[in-house]
Amino acid sequence: MGAPDLASGSILADAAGTRSAPNPARSASPAHAGASPAHADPRLALVGSDTEVPLVSGEMRRFVNLDYAASAPALRAVHDAVEELLGWYSSVHRGAGFKSRASTAAYEGARESIRRFVGGRSDDAVIITRNTTDSINLLAASLPPGTHVIAFAGEHHANLLPWRRLKAHYLNAPATPALMLEQLESALSALPHGAAARLVAVTGASNVTGEIWPIAEIARVAHAHGARVLVDAAQLAPHSPIDMAADDLDYLAFSGHKLYAPYGAGALLGRRDWLASGDPFLRGGGAVKLVSIAETLWAELPERQEAGSPNVLGAVALGVACDTLAAVGMARIAAEERELLGYALGRLAAVDGFHPLRVWPAEHARVGLVTFAVRGVPYDLLAAALSAEHGIGIRHGCFCAHPLMVSLLEISDAEVHRLFDETRLGHHERLPGAARASLGLGSTRADVDALCTALDTLVADGPRWTYSVDPDTGMYEPDPDPRPLPALGMRLVEHPTGHASLHGHAHSHGESA
Repeated sequence: MGAPDLASGSILADAAGTRSAPNPARSASPAHAGASPAHADPRLALVGSDTEVPLVSGEMRRFVNLDYAASAPALRAVHDAVEELLGWYSSVHRGAGFKSRASTAAYEGARESIRRFVGGRSDDAVIITRNTTDSINLLAASLPPGTHVIAFAGEHHANLLPWRRLKAHYLNAPATPALMLEQLESALSALPHGAAARLVAVTGASNVTGEIWPIAEIARVAHAHGARVLVDAAQLAPHSPIDMAADDLDYLAFSGHKLYAPYGAGALLGRRDWLASGDPFLRGGGAVKLVSIAETLWAELPERQEAGSPNVLGAVALGVACDTLAAVGMARIAAEERELLGYALGRLAAVDGFHPLRVWPAEHARVGLVTFAVRGVPYDLLAAALSAEHGIGIRHGCFCAHPLMVSLLEISDAEVHRLFDETRLGHHERLPGAARASLGLGSTRADVDALCTALDTLVADGPRWTYSVDPDTGMYEPDPDPRPLPALGMRLVEHPTGHASLHGHAHSHGESA
């Protein structure tokens, strides 16, 4: 498949499974047309599903959220559980107070809910972390000395960068799942013989293309060569059933903020020996049995890897999300998402200039996202116009997967080197990128239709508002932008990317996946 026209600012978008959810602020009944049975279930109601946002025209419109792959809104059940626990909140473990006892029980209950949701073994460690990135860095810091790590170049940065400090070997993004397994077999066979530990780190589902990786087959190949497997399930967990025990997965990481529990907790599950050996990833209170100035006796798992006061509310939120989704049925949710994904792909294919980006053949299974380009429309202008003129939220950029995007967009090595050089000099280069529309529990066919209608309008008539490239971000933004921020009971600071740093340079935040 050829690359999109980069000079015109090609665009990617992920459009996948959409569903409807009731407006939690108003009722528990389905609110939008196109609701499918599982997603009409009141247990899957989402906070803010009927929020209206301002357009540059002055109108108000229901926000069309097509950005679930970056971060998902909270389930109403999660919100309610956190509100309920707040009245009983206290520091967990070793507290004699009754509230501490109640909070500790809720925290440990969440750990068990997380284990059950992904089919963890009874003896697996379940470590409460901040998110997937935190989980993978924790495992990377816990590997035995000399561990050989094999990963793929198409991984999210969270499953790419932590291995650079180790003996990591990166394989190119394979053209088919069969070639991927052949590459993996060959790479494992080429490792030196000896007692050194081995780890294969792979995604469960790509956050760029949505393609689901054959993790059970990967585990089989890895184990045949004495290697263990880590699965980055950040995108897989919200969309598909997972069974660690059945698939013989050694380690698995995922995030609450993508699983309808955006309260700052994630999880790492897996075999205990590596996680229990050596010093903890974080050192401090809660991770110890006894400390002197000269010596430390570390605690057993999971406390050993959970130094500091834990995020009790975040853990409980994640546990409730796991229980709620499991009660509805992840297989049921996944089946309905596949149906909606097919609808989205059909509608998007009719958009003039639509160009899907993918690694594996179109028929390969994928979670609810689609990555595409629209000829002649810069990706950031597309995202800005969808938001400002249509009230549609998508993601744009490189999705924390720069090597994969370089490959998909066919960016030359010379251009990559130039971008590095310019960025080192502090210049805000307009990076090649894409727009992504991704679907979740609150999406509907009507949302897909709204996206495609807006794309048709942009292609045919261009933007209806004026836009300019912000010198601090290098991205298109409405100019002027008359949309007021909501009146929230907290301090709001807009456009922090434009603030000067201590060194006098504009500070640019890293992108969010």
